[in-house]
Amino acid sequence: MTKYQAEIDVMPKKEILDPQGKAVTGSMKNLGLAEIQNVRIGKHITLEIEADNAETAHTKVEQACKNLLANLIMESYTFKIQEVV
Repeated sequence: MTKYQAEIDVMPKKEILDPQGKAVTGSMKNLGLAEIQNVRIGKHITLEIEADNAETAHTKVEQACKNLLANLIMESYTFKIQEVV
């Protein structure tokens, strides 16, 4: 078995209101950073997985994202997997 590390980013879909991002965008003006706009806030997840190969690791991470880590109605996700040396 080989150990892999996955870096997963989960973000609200563009058509979904992001109240936390909107609040941060509004606060940028108060900090003198009005040129920063359209902030979107998501989550970054790292995990390690043991698998026979990279393809199996990819499949397992995909399954975890779809079934637990992201709400596919409101969120999208991307991830990268690399072997841990």
